[in-house]
Amino acid sequence: MDSIDHEILTILQEKARVPNTEVARQVGMAPSAVLERIRKLEKQGIIDGYEVRLNPTAMGRALVAFIQADLAPGADADAVGRALATIPDVQEVHQISGRDGYLIKTRVRDTEALADLVSRLHRDIPGLAGVHSTVVLRSIKETMQLPMASPRH
Repeated sequence: MDSIDHEILTILQEKARVPNTEVARQVGMAPSAVLERIRKLEKQGIIDGYEVRLNPTAMGRALVAFIQADLAPGADADAVGRALATIPDVQEVHQISGRDGYLIKTRVRDTEALADLVSRLHRDIPGLAGVHSTVVLRSIKETMQLPMASPRH
């Protein structure tokens, strides 16, 4: 990757739907050359995909919570992680160090929906020793964008 690839990635992270011609204008290249670079970045797995970001409040999912799911002794950690990842209300599943288990991010309608999710985790996911939730009062920053450092030569 060179500095132009970094510029392209920065632009696409800001707004993935920006027209190719606008990206080309911003980086000072022909649209066909920019498209070729984007396809190469996709093929290399640097661009992992494109998705629409929905407004959680407008979609009726204003409550953000993090759930610590502790593994029971002898539990199959991979199986538990896969099972957690299938739950539609779960946005993220991260295996963590310290306490053996997972950190889960969810967005739900309200505390009643969170209580229902926690109950389902206890009931439906074998291998969990305990589940503890933390409700987010206010989010200061949330992003999937990665900082784009200068390319190293």
